[in-house]
Amino acid sequence: MSEKVLMKGNEAIAEAAIVAGCRHYFGYPITPQTEIAAYMAKRMPKIGGTFLQAESEIAAINMVYGVASTGHRVMTSSSSPGVSLKSEGISYLAGCDLPAFIVNVQRGGPGLGGIQPSQSDYFQATRGGGHGDYHMIVLAPSSVQEMADLTVKGFELADQYRMPTMILADGTMGQMMEPVSLDIKVKPAPEKPWATTGTKMQRKHNVVNSLLLSPEALERSNFERFERYKIVEENETLYEEYCMEDAEICIAAFGIAARVSKNAINEARSQGIKAGMIRPITLWPFPKKPFAEAANRVKQIISVELSMGQMIEDVQLASGGKVPVTLCNRVGGMIPSPEQVLDAIKAANNGGAK
Repeated sequence: MSEKVLMKGNEAIAEAAIVAGCRHYFGYPITPQTEIAAYMAKRMPKIGGTFLQAESEIAAINMVYGVASTGHRVMTSSSSPGVSLKSEGISYLAGCDLPAFIVNVQRGGPGLGGIQPSQSDYFQATRGGGHGDYHMIVLAPSSVQEMADLTVKGFELADQYRMPTMILADGTMGQMMEPVSLDIKVKPAPEKPWATTGTKMQRKHNVVNSLLLSPEALERSNFERFERYKIVEENETLYEEYCMEDAEICIAAFGIAARVSKNAINEARSQGIKAGMIRPITLWPFPKKPFAEAANRVKQIISVELSMGQMIEDVQLASGGKVPVTLCNRVGGMIPSPEQVLDAIKAANNGGAK
């Protein structure tokens, strides 16, 4: 068994990025993800990497764009308002088919909101995040170990599919401390013949550009990109099922909401109620199939969220209207308690909605 160390979720992301081969970090401090930038400020100079606190979030994402175009593994991190500022740059990354790794440790909103945890950036992340037709791969950890594991996987997927990848974590996951192993196997980065590394007079110039003035060329580019997205949906959808073998009530939850829900499910089962959970690990691509299958045999699906109800729409679409889908939520930095989730389970089991 590999040695484990006690780390915050934010620190685990930063060290795992280094393990994955990232040597370029550009960011700007904002609660509750500032520890990522602080960690990188200490570590990057010691390993020959580059840390730069940009003058703004907009500057940071454009620095990511520049390094990504050279084929190097690069990342940025922020929290909700900062990611909003990065959205235009993320769209440029997608439009240029560039791999990059982005972290959003969410806080409450809209606007400046508060500094407490939230999951209210779900729509922003899973619907692209900026202008135009595109997707990011969105990974949702529910433990500090997954913060590390999914960081490595995020870099690998970004390279494999030439697209931005995002960790979408709530503030609790970023601040939580747990033992974590950083003995993570890393796939070597693939060859990147498209990168702007200098021709050495041996090949034609590579051009990285998202501006396609010909309507036919832009249409072709979008169609080709979405064919790649279909492959991502077929091969990279991740989820966990918990006590779903005989479940009659299904919880849908990710991040800290999933951890709370496990406690509620355990208590419900001790009281004779057959509850279970499907936890999406990829929020895009969303795990439609397990929810579609669950809808054929459960009484109700309850979406537990730290938002006013965003993931619930994907759950409703996946379940095809075959079963009621209800919301159990807290917002503004509040987290649903196991007792609140248990009450929702009991109400669903009795044929109602809480």
